Amino acid sequence: MTGEVAVLGAGMHPWGKWGRGFVEYGTVAARAALADAGVDWRDVGSIVGADTVRGGYPGYVAGATFAKALGWQGARVASVYAACASGAQAVDTARAQILSGLADVVLVVGADAAPKGFFRPAGGDRPDDPDWLRFRVLGATNPTYFGLYARRRMALLGDTLEDFAQVKVKNAALGALNPNARYRKRVTAEEVAASAVVADPLRLLDICATSDGAAALVLSGMEFARRHGAVDPVRIRAVSTVTPRYPRTVLDLPDIATDSAVAVEPAGDTFRASIARAAYEEAGIGPEDLSLAEVYDLSTALELQWYEDLGLCGEGEAAKLLREGATSLGGRIPVNVSGGLASFGEAVPAQAIAQVCELTWQLRGTAGDRQVAGARVGITANQGLFGHGSSVIAVR
Repeated sequence: MTGEVAVLGAGMHPWGKWGRGFVEYGTVAARAALADAGVDWRDVGSIVGADTVRGGYPGYVAGATFAKALGWQGARVASVYAACASGAQAVDTARAQILSGLADVVLVVGADAAPKGFFRPAGGDRPDDPDWLRFRVLGATNPTYFGLYARRRMALLGDTLEDFAQVKVKNAALGALNPNARYRKRVTAEEVAASAVVADPLRLLDICATSDGAAALVLSGMEFARRHGAVDPVRIRAVSTVTPRYPRTVLDLPDIATDSAVAVEPAGDTFRASIARAAYEEAGIGPEDLSLAEVYDLSTALELQWYEDLGLCGEGEAAKLLREGATSLGGRIPVNVSGGLASFGEAVPAQAIAQVCELTWQLRGTAGDRQVAGARVGITANQGLFGHGSSVIAVR
């Protein structure tokens, strides 16, 4: 186990399509987190930015972007990019700075202004880029991958279209309770089934949108938190950013082939399962200790997969867990009580940070109508392209 760091503040800019720049969104979220923490910007010793690759050249989209927007005050700065895992790596970087004594207080910010439609690689020929290759060689957009993954679960584990639809029904009902969510309307399983087919078997309402949005956290060492008057703060106990192990025998976006298992015995679990396992081991807990989970529901089928990868149930039992109501608010292990990406959409650098914001509010007991009763331990699960793991465990 490593040392814990305190979450003093959490803030967000609501998700949507606002037509403005990501710097504005990130600045709003940062100021909200600072206000929540009761910390003056001039007292922040470091700022860590989760990068967006769509706002200009890399120097512009770095953490210094937000330092400038908030007002230069000499803080350290760091920037990370790990696709959808960028936010978790930003949290991990901030935690390392705090535990090493480089800073007492660190501001973590992620923001994005996403394009309409599905994500695609930047222009140019890059034959050594697996993301570029899967588009150029296979024409495999993200929804195509989601559809193939759903088909795999249907074929191997018996999941049904009705199971997928119920994930959306659950998350839409929770998103309707969240003022930061983009989509705040309940839907029925019949509406999911009637929506347009995007990548068979998945419908439009099975797949998350792309969005504008931002999230921020103010983290500190435990001694600073006590001096600041935070006697019982939410604490980050583990951050997992692990990479896959050779050989990989299950296809995973953006790779388009598996590794050979002829010479090396495959690992006992998949890459996604190893992300959670590393977090559990660092935190000294297990899935049985969780109060809630926020997972990366790019599609309804992928949420079900996370149930199994997090150890909330056995392989092939995710749909049963859902049908029993265990992952709904009031169930044994609520999942995506924020509404998930189904209700927010993807704002890539912000989403892993937003997950920790939700855990913070839940563990404080301030989540309002979507509050999980007695929440004490929460986990996030995310994943970035190219082998970036992402999981955070927070406790109170």
